[in-house]
Amino acid sequence: MAEQFEITDEMRAVIGQESPPWTHEVTTTSVRAFARGVGYTDVVYFDEDEAKKAGYRSLPAPPTYLGTPIFIPGQSNDTFSGPNHGGPRVKHGLPGLLDGGTETEYRGQICAGDRLTVVSKLAALDVRESKSLGKMLITTTETSYTNQDGEVVALQRSQAIFY
Repeated sequence: MAEQFEITDEMRAVIGQESPPWTHEVTTTSVRAFARGVGYTDVVYFDEDEAKKAGYRSLPAPPTYLGTPIFIPGQSNDTFSGPNHGGPRVKHGLPGLLDGGTETEYRGQICAGDRLTVVSKLAALDVRESKSLGKMLITTTETSYTNQDGEVVALQRSQAIFY
């Protein structure tokens, strides 16, 4: 439990830094697999003709599915498939990690056939205190998803809690 913890100038210098752009693909197979995996039964996620009748260009990406990162051996993170290097990293020394949640704002259609360019940046750092965990560092990351036509189709804001 961290009794003392402060945000340093070195940590503040990371705020605003962006990751290298990374491509996520949205395919008919990935849309169907995700929809099936989370239990969606609406035919628009499985049948392209039905999706087009409903006003989509192709199978729409189900809620929370923002494509699959392209994995490149030696360049991709083995766990998350995004870029291995170049993203903002805060050196804080706290060993514990909790997911602080993610909010997604959709700004356009995401459909099978789309290639999304994904860029994340560290947006904020905050220190809060918990009676059980002590001082905690809250990091806020903002991620933009831009389609092949240059349209930002989704924005995500997520938080991680280090303690």
